[in-house]
Amino acid sequence: MTLYKIPVIAGDGIGPEVIAQGKKVLETVAEVHGFDIEWIDYPHGADHYLATGELISEDVLRELEQYKAIYLGAVGDDRVKPGILEKGILLAMRFYFDQYINLRPVKLLKGVWTPLRDKGTKDIDFTVVRENTEDFYIGIGGSTNKRVSAHELDVIRKLYKVKFDLDIDSDSGEIAYQIGMISREGTERVIRYAFELAQNSKGHLSSVDKANVLTDIYGLWRRIFEEVAADYIDVKTDFNYVDAITMWFVKNPEWFDIVVTPNMFGDIITDLGAMIQGGLGFAPGGNINPEGTSMFEPIHGSAPKYKGMNTANPIATIWAGSMLLEHLGEKEAADTVVNAIERNTKEGKVKTRDMGGSSSTSDVGDNIARIIREA
Repeated sequence: MTLYKIPVIAGDGIGPEVIAQGKKVLETVAEVHGFDIEWIDYPHGADHYLATGELISEDVLRELEQYKAIYLGAVGDDRVKPGILEKGILLAMRFYFDQYINLRPVKLLKGVWTPLRDKGTKDIDFTVVRENTEDFYIGIGGSTNKRVSAHELDVIRKLYKVKFDLDIDSDSGEIAYQIGMISREGTERVIRYAFELAQNSKGHLSSVDKANVLTDIYGLWRRIFEEVAADYIDVKTDFNYVDAITMWFVKNPEWFDIVVTPNMFGDIITDLGAMIQGGLGFAPGGNINPEGTSMFEPIHGSAPKYKGMNTANPIATIWAGSMLLEHLGEKEAADTVVNAIERNTKEGKVKTRDMGGSSSTSDVGDNIARIIREA
């Protein structure tokens, strides 16, 4: 019998509660489909940081690198200044493991309400492929209140190294700047991944940029997209400015199949996608390196004020677990989980408060596990 060893970082706030339900459901589907799971729990998050001063060490990252997939709950705590845990744990893992793809299914399940009038499950069913390691999220920037200053800034990736040597001459009282950067290597690999997805979906790939204003950075994105498209003549393509695609997601979500986007725009439009599919409680995500270590998580935050209340919707986390199983090669088991989630939402008997119900987090997990056992 196949055994999968899966590291788990439950994290902060509601993270441990929703991860517990994800584990329960994945253990159930593993039993039904004839494989085993061994969970390897890691303590990283706010409590660990406050007790030890450690975010995530190089030794732990090297240890996690042995595994194909990590299961993550949520990171963030009111006791820690915003950004410390997120950058020190989440972004540290994304960059260390070169998780250059953020994969976000935007699918409205039966029984789930959408704020879009006259739109249903057949209309809202697409996937966003977000570049995950470049753009304005490379963490390079600064500020100065001196008239003349010099800043040296480095971007170090497994694919390349870049050094910015800036001489600043300003008569402003203070300036701040953030550098956005994409590379040919980083852009081509995520666009090619999206084309491969489109070939195995409905054959339609939509690109997002803002090349009419940010002409250098997104001009390169668009040029590389056109070059890669020549290798996929069977895939229909179109270009969308980021402001326009937010309108089309609301007005005509049925137009989309696979959407590929630079990092910052992807961060924005996937939250919009979460809302049209019913809310953050239904939005799973994968941070993927197809050749290395990937990480699967709900895209919602840690919601510290709901910690310990057993009221959070665990469906996004359970769905993220399904994505993890598919990544491991257990496609049938992954489909079983999603089908069980949808049967739960369609029946509408066991649902958390965000869905208008009164069931607990663990009630939802129990019901989805029951559906899998009885299928």
